[in-house]
Amino acid sequence: MTDRIMNIQTLGILGSGQLGRMLAIAASEMGISTHIYAPDAAGSPAGEVASTTTTASYDDEAALRRFGEQVDAVISEFENMPASSMAILAEYCDVAPGKTALYVAQNRLREKQLARQLGIRTAEFHAISSAEELAAAMAGLNGGQAILKTAEMGYDGKGQVRLPSELSADQIWDELGCAEAILEHFVEFTSEISVLVWRTPAGQSGCFPVSQNHHRNGILSQTIAPAPDVDEQIAQAARNAALALADATELTGVMAMEAFVTSDGEVLFNELAPRPHNSFHWTIEGCLTSQFAQAVRVICGWAAGDVTPTGTYVMDNLLGEDMDRLESLRQDGGGKLHLYGKNEARQGRKMGHYTYRRG
Repeated sequence: MTDRIMNIQTLGILGSGQLGRMLAIAASEMGISTHIYAPDAAGSPAGEVASTTTTASYDDEAALRRFGEQVDAVISEFENMPASSMAILAEYCDVAPGKTALYVAQNRLREKQLARQLGIRTAEFHAISSAEELAAAMAGLNGGQAILKTAEMGYDGKGQVRLPSELSADQIWDELGCAEAILEHFVEFTSEISVLVWRTPAGQSGCFPVSQNHHRNGILSQTIAPAPDVDEQIAQAARNAALALADATELTGVMAMEAFVTSDGEVLFNELAPRPHNSFHWTIEGCLTSQFAQAVRVICGWAAGDVTPTGTYVMDNLLGEDMDRLESLRQDGGGKLHLYGKNEARQGRKMGHYTYRRG
């Protein structure tokens, strides 16, 4: 840890959404001011709880440099920050997640290729860069199912096409509208899990308990943790994979690894997110040190906090279509309701979450 971040007074946060909001809340509890930088920072979910905001585009070099001069460290709440922008900020202070982690996580093919290099199993996949390559890969499915995803961008079910499809390869490629994609074969799995690893610039690292996830229409619906249906041997294999990926990407901060567990007990890597993750929001109530507090501690040079769970917790995502549950949840004193301060409830939009202890 460099001397320049040993006495952090202001933490810069790139991004204005709910992750930035919860990072700002965690930092404030530690006596650290926060400065949100985003194109929509003013009045945003993160901006309304931060000390300061800068409203500017992520490729505005002059604004980035002014921002860099005003903060002591920087965390990005999302992985699609331009690498050139992070490089500018790195001239002024330490940044999380770090350039290598950012580079790898911005491309699904790079993620899968790195996992395989490290001996971590993945589903079968193909790199696709044209309609012709897609047609050949589709022909090789032999009736099996697969999912075509943009190699870059895309989240919560966006930028994806399930195969087989009634559309032709040409039509699918035009609809996807990207230069590079990955075709992933479907796998039979018994559970979907995620691991959150924390890692300091000096290479010290550890993991939060494994979370077990349920998705609806490609969006996380519910998380239970520690994962009730995953035995310790599988959980340890998942943690080992996440730690290896954190080291290989020279992570600073926190990073989530999503994976599948097959019926024969194998862990299959799915994807990375070098930032706090939706499936670990339960840690706000369920661990002495939440994922957000740990991310702040790491970049600020504090010792890593205790992430031992205090029980089994369930976290339900509240999407735009779930807002009719609000009144009943407000009257339920047995859990904790978190709302993100978003003005408009839309189908599939994450508006908040609700966490309660199960045991």
